[in-house]
Amino acid sequence: MREFDYVLATSPAHAVETVAGNPDARFLGGGTNLVDHLKLGVTSPDTLVDVSRLPFDEIEECSDGAGLRIGTNVPNSDLAAHPVIRSRFPAVARALLAGASGQIRNQATTGGNLLQRTRCVYFQDVTTPCNKRELGSGCSALEGYGRYNAILGASSDCVATHPSDLAVALAALDAAVVVQDGRGRRRVPIEELHRLPGDRPDLDTTLEHGDLIVAIELPYSQIATRSTYRKVRDRASFAFALVSVAAAIEMDGDRVGDVRIAWGGVAHKPWRAHRAEAELIGRPLTEEAVRAAVDVELADARTGEESAYKIPMLRNTTAVTLTRLAQEAR
Repeated sequence: MREFDYVLATSPAHAVETVAGNPDARFLGGGTNLVDHLKLGVTSPDTLVDVSRLPFDEIEECSDGAGLRIGTNVPNSDLAAHPVIRSRFPAVARALLAGASGQIRNQATTGGNLLQRTRCVYFQDVTTPCNKRELGSGCSALEGYGRYNAILGASSDCVATHPSDLAVALAALDAAVVVQDGRGRRRVPIEELHRLPGDRPDLDTTLEHGDLIVAIELPYSQIATRSTYRKVRDRASFAFALVSVAAAIEMDGDRVGDVRIAWGGVAHKPWRAHRAEAELIGRPLTEEAVRAAVDVELADARTGEESAYKIPMLRNTTAVTLTRLAQEAR
């Protein structure tokens, strides 16, 4: 491991200024992802700026009372157990509990969860070409092991998928993050935080170097109280999603009044299925209707021999998730 300087941030402004002024500096929160990458040689910053002592460890109502504000340093386990999260945003609680182990959830932070890097095996193997790790070196996954590859929004430079369960649930519930830079703070809708790979797969998000996520904001809504998260993985105890579904629904009799669908494990970012949602609103909710709507959303999907299983898996998981939610909502 390369030697690095350690800086304990004394204020948000100090943290932002220190990282923004050094292209080789990185923020350190829970460290559950970054420390692994330091050990593997995936990244080698010369400075780590520890933001874990900054006062962003509260869960409270937004100042306008319209939602919940979650500090970026709140541990994943605390967030999953919070009574307002469990009662008003059950998809968020279930997504958190579906991720990692209890020990890691105690250490991992909400902000860091959103900034996890891909678990593509080639990204983590520094002996192989990877455009995400070293831009211009090539993509080993295109012709290599493809079981975990993206099927939506991928490019000829990268087929990696985003790993966060929490981010998928937040995408379905129209959350936003509060970001601090050298000029102040701004809100970024969660759908605009992560990006597709294009020809810059080395960039996971739309954040600039030195931007610090200080909070997540979740808007209160009736539909969010009828939400859930379902994850399909290779083993129940500890694994990343093959596919996952975050969903919320409001029924108007037997017809869909409103619906939210987001997918994980299929793209470089949490994938909000807007076309599938539009297909379902105003129609009776049946498994057949959901499968047909999913197929509309997947019209542009591209699979390989090893990733083709994701299409029926996603179709069936979405159908089961939504029909059970609809039964509960009636």
